[in-house]
Amino acid sequence: MADKKFLDALSYHADGRPGKIEVVSTKPTQTQFDLALAYSPGVAEPCLRIAENVEDVYKYTAKGNLVAVISNGTAVLGLGDIGPEASKPVMEGKGILFKIFADIDVFDIELNCKSIDDFVNTVKAMEPTFGGINLEDIKAPESFEIEERLKAELKIPIMHDDQHGTAIISGAGLLNALKIIEKKIEEVRLVVNGAGASAIACTKLFVSLGIKKENLVMLDSKGVLRTDRDDLDKYKIQFASNRDIYTLEDALKDADVFVGLSKGNILTPDMILSMANDPIVFAMANPDPEIDYNLAIQTRPDLVMATGRSDFPNQVNNVLGFPFIFRGALDVRATTINEEMKLAAVRAIADLALEPVPEVVMMAYNEGNMAFGRNYIIPKPMDPRLLTTVAPAVAKAAMDSGVAKAPITDWDAYRDYLRKRLGIDNDFVNRLMTKAKRDPKRVVFAEADNVRILRAAQACISENIAKPILLGKPEVIQRLLEENSIEIPNVTIIDPRREDEQRAKYGKMLFDKRSRKGVSYYEAEYQMRNRNYFGSMMVESGDADVFISGLTRSYPLALKPAMSCITMNENSSKISGMHIMMSKSGPMFFADTTVNVSYTENELYTMVTNVYHRVKTFQIEPRIALISYSNFGSNKGNSPDMMRRVVARLHAERPEIIVDGEMQPVYAVNGELRQSIYPFNKLGKGAANTYIFADLSSGNAAYQLMRTMGGIDAIGPVLLGFNKSVHILHHSSNVREILNMVALGVCEAQDKLK
Repeated sequence: MADKKFLDALSYHADGRPGKIEVVSTKPTQTQFDLALAYSPGVAEPCLRIAENVEDVYKYTAKGNLVAVISNGTAVLGLGDIGPEASKPVMEGKGILFKIFADIDVFDIELNCKSIDDFVNTVKAMEPTFGGINLEDIKAPESFEIEERLKAELKIPIMHDDQHGTAIISGAGLLNALKIIEKKIEEVRLVVNGAGASAIACTKLFVSLGIKKENLVMLDSKGVLRTDRDDLDKYKIQFASNRDIYTLEDALKDADVFVGLSKGNILTPDMILSMANDPIVFAMANPDPEIDYNLAIQTRPDLVMATGRSDFPNQVNNVLGFPFIFRGALDVRATTINEEMKLAAVRAIADLALEPVPEVVMMAYNEGNMAFGRNYIIPKPMDPRLLTTVAPAVAKAAMDSGVAKAPITDWDAYRDYLRKRLGIDNDFVNRLMTKAKRDPKRVVFAEADNVRILRAAQACISENIAKPILLGKPEVIQRLLEENSIEIPNVTIIDPRREDEQRAKYGKMLFDKRSRKGVSYYEAEYQMRNRNYFGSMMVESGDADVFISGLTRSYPLALKPAMSCITMNENSSKISGMHIMMSKSGPMFFADTTVNVSYTENELYTMVTNVYHRVKTFQIEPRIALISYSNFGSNKGNSPDMMRRVVARLHAERPEIIVDGEMQPVYAVNGELRQSIYPFNKLGKGAANTYIFADLSSGNAAYQLMRTMGGIDAIGPVLLGFNKSVHILHHSSNVREILNMVALGVCEAQDKLK
């Protein structure tokens, strides 16, 4: 792991607070009264209630939303038996996935237990703490017996995701692939290469779905599992064959389906050419599939293929399953995760892929015509419908199979509850990153002599969201790269002072723009020695797509060159700044927060419409509140009077925009309070998600207070009004915040090019 490319991962885990998780209180703890309720003496009351009725533990504690992710580190990812301590980063990461996709809290537990008895007894002793247990990265065949015994002896949901997660997602993909090629599952011939935990679990589930045992062949590292072999354990022997088949080549002749959970590049073009018409190939070895995707498609154009990789169609990704399976199981307090619940998850995931794909998903993956077919047999991980589709299906199967202790009666209310758990558009940044990856753009960094910028540029490459262009002295940049062990392969480095031809070209462009505003040709050409002017003109001329600056310059100094070089769009008379505040209930958009001290009525009107259109590009319906010290005419003054006039014009001229005001912040946030006092308001009972401030002092103060005191991350400022993608950073921006800004800029450039 000494390779330099891993240093960012080490920094990510070690910098600041080590690790990736923390425990946060869900109740007030500011006063002595709060603490007396949280601990002694107040805690005695719920303790006594639980002592009287143990089921009340779900009422008074977090048990019902708490899952243990447990491993002994014997089969970690592709790393093997590296021990419990070394497995901890993976288990913390699994906990994060539970949280962000299903709002399930996790304690990761790494056990120094290699014997089955020790492992089982230790986990059994923890049953009172947890609502469910996710077993992870435990080697086979021990993992089979561990799960079997725990499921038999405990009364909470338990699942070994390495086995069943892959089985459930690939099972959904198999059902849909068979729909496309119009073959019946009970008739197809299946070859499974691999006989570990995942492969055996997949095969068992495929049999439950309808595959005939007599139609399948399984292979391990020694060849076909045959009944005449004496080295097969009880898990492998159930799939042993007595047919005259010994090798993978033999097994694949006229086979309909290949499922690989083995190692990369063991499947040859000749092998898939020997398969039946319209073959299905699930090459799920990671990071290298059993056969390269492009090679397979070129060899068999009639192929339906899936892999474990995100850069090819039809990714078999466990995150499509385990968060939502546990969510449904926890919500009905299921005593187990049984076969019926797993099959319900399979069919729910498969059926979701048949539905029209929401625009928000196509935006995230930068695909305009995503629809069920050979390249889309499994939903995408960023599909927000997974939570409200899979969790209810699992919950209902638990109820129907008699293992639910808290049945659901109102399914519409339950789906609404699920949406509210995560908040609207909680995956906003994930969708930005995913969309950026689909069509990376050229991003100019004006301050490439800064280590944070260089780390962000490195992250752009590793995340594949942008193609960095670094402005500065090459020798300085190279020295910083070497001193900080940063590798950015094949990056473009430009020193504007040494680019005479480009400086002359950009100087002429600036002179043409500014000659009647007092700028001489000499001054225009000289300005191009400044990296902010040079970088801005690269974007204006089309030599780059996104301009990023401001980390080491004052905001006005970084913004002025962009305003001189880059054309505004035809609907704008002023540039304005918007911040995106990432709250748990979803993104909140604040404007103007960075540029203009004040607005005229027409300028404010235009700014509101610009904000409206920009928020719409994120596939979010803006609900706009104009913020003031007055409520709907309760006070007079230049600012509230102007806001009222702007709102009246918007209601008359742009009725499609949901907007109202002027109003105080409490009424913008609290929709029910606003509706009770001002029932005529156009926002109804819902909270606003877009906040317009009439002057810079109030807008800047509001976002700064939220950023520093409210535990809310900010993305921005997003500059509105330019024809190109331009963004100015804060001095305090860290690498992740810079990367978020780059992703936002790349997505904006994609939209502008359309």
